[in-house]
Formats: sequence, structure tokens, C-alpha cells
Amino acid sequence: MSETTVNVRAPGPRSGFGIWLDQHLYSFVSSLGRVVRRPWATLLTVGVMAVAFALPLGLWLALGNVRHFAGSVQQSRQIDLFLKQDVDAARAQALAAQLRGRGDVAGVELRTPQQGLAEFRELSGLGEAIDALDGNPLPFRLSVTPKQDGTTRAQALQNLPEADLVRHDAVWRQRLDGWLSFGERLAWVLAALFGLGALLVVGNTVRLDIQSRREEIGVLQLLGASDGFIRRPFIYLGAWYGLAAGALALGLLLAADVALREPLATLARSYGSRFALGGLDPAHAAIVLAAATAIGWLGAWLVTGHFLRQTRPTEI
Repeated sequence: MSETTVNVRAPGPRSGFGIWLDQHLYSFVSSLGRVVRRPWATLLTVGVMAVAFALPLGLWLALGNVRHFAGSVQQSRQIDLFLKQDVDAARAQALAAQLRGRGDVAGVELRTPQQGLAEFRELSGLGEAIDALDGNPLPFRLSVTPKQDGTTRAQALQNLPEADLVRHDAVWRQRLDGWLSFGERLAWVLAALFGLGALLVVGNTVRLDIQSRREEIGVLQLLGASDGFIRRPFIYLGAWYGLAAGALALGLLLAADVALREPLATLARSYGSRFALGGLDPAHAAIVLAAATAIGWLGAWLVTGHFLRQTRPTEI
């Protein structure tokens, strides 16, 4: 029998990218293990960060719901033009078509006297008194939405020969828009402040973890490990904290939405409205998670960078 020799070729050295990928994968998994092994410390850190994220997000959502409840920007500029009693349907329709053709008008809605009376009956609750009226005293009404300055357009509509009354509640609507703009600016300021607080929280947590592994880091520095190699597990640790805090913040907002939705819907129905709370859509939720992860990553990166700049192998 002849012997067959099989040559087994030894595996070649890994490429630089493969080694880099292995190091990141190891840091990714090991940092997650450190988070899981310390549940109470992790819960405290993530809880504080989640509250810091949830407060400005909750304010931002509340402002969005108030803006939705108050009406869109175009509706806030709406002008009601009440025509004279002697204006018939044909003339009202012609006037509506004429206004729609103007470049400074975004839209015109014609309301007949019958529609106005039905709307008044529904809102006022005076059905018997309305039935006792001899005829319909309401005129045709045009709801005009200008593209820009509603005050200027209201003055122009008042000069029309068919116009009897122009109603444009510009003052309180401008004040409402001003308060909403202020609220949005306040939400951004609070987001910056609470984001800074979350950055400090995750930075302090990572700093404590660095101090507990100081000797291990010193040995790695003596063996010639690069700063990136030492910093990588702590950066992933901060990213895990940020991601968990973002998810918990979304959970808190969802719980608040569930707790408030039904009472608010009941209150809205008592006013004849179908208003309902609106929450974060998936795209905005993903942005929140990405931003929270980035804040955790940045806090850990800053702390580890400061530690490595202050530490020398001869000092350990």
C-alpha cells in the first residue's frame, strides 16, 4: 500500500481590516456584558438619562399637539367674509371663484346660509329657538385663507361691495403662534441642558468604570496598546447606556400617552371635538434612539480621552 501525503496549508495572517473588525466586535460584546453584569448600577444610570431625555421630548410633543389642536398655520390665517343679505347664490359663487383666482389667496370655502344655520344649531344647542325663527337670517359666508399677511387681505376684503362683515381674529392667533414659537425654543433649550446633563451622567459612570480598571489599563499601556484599543470598550459602554436610556425615554412617553389619551379624548368629546394625542412616529423614534446613543458615545469618548492624556505608563 502506498502512503498518501496530505499537505495542510496553515492559515495565513489576518488582514488589517479583519483584525480591526474582530477588535470592535469583541469590545461591542464585552461592553454589553459589563452592562448586564451590573443591573442596579446600569438601571440608575439609564434611568437618570432617560428622564433627562423624556422631559424635553414630552414638552416638544405637547407643543405639537397644542399646535394641532389650535389648527394649522393656514387655518390660523383664515378670514371669514360675511356677504350682504341681498347677495344670491350665483353672485356668491362667482365672488368665490374670483377670489380663488387671486395670487395672494391660498383657498376659499363657500358656506351657504343653510350650512351656517345647521352649524350654529349644532354648536349652540338652541334647536327649538332656531326652529321658531321666520326664515334663515344668516348670509353666505366665504372662508378665505391668504398666503401671507392676513391683516392686509382682511382690509382688502372689507372694501368689496358685497362684503357686510369681515372677521379676522388676528390678535389672539398671533399671540398663540408667538407662545408656540416660544415653547418650541424653550423645548430646544431644555433639550440642550438635559442633553448636557445626560452627557455628564454617562461620563461620570464611565469614569468610575475606568478607575476600577486602572491597573488593567496600565498593563495594556506598558504592553504597547494604542489609545484607540484601550478607549474602544468604554466608548461602546457609553453607547449602550445612551441606547438603553433612549429606549426607556420612549417607553416613558408611551406610558404617559396611554395614561392621558382616554381622559383627554373624553374632555375633547364634551366640546364636540375628535382631538386625540399624537405620539412619535417611527422615524422620529429612530432619531431619538440615534441621538441618545450618540450622546452616550460622546460622553464616554471625552472621559476616556481625558484619562489617557493624563496617564502615562511610568505613572502606573
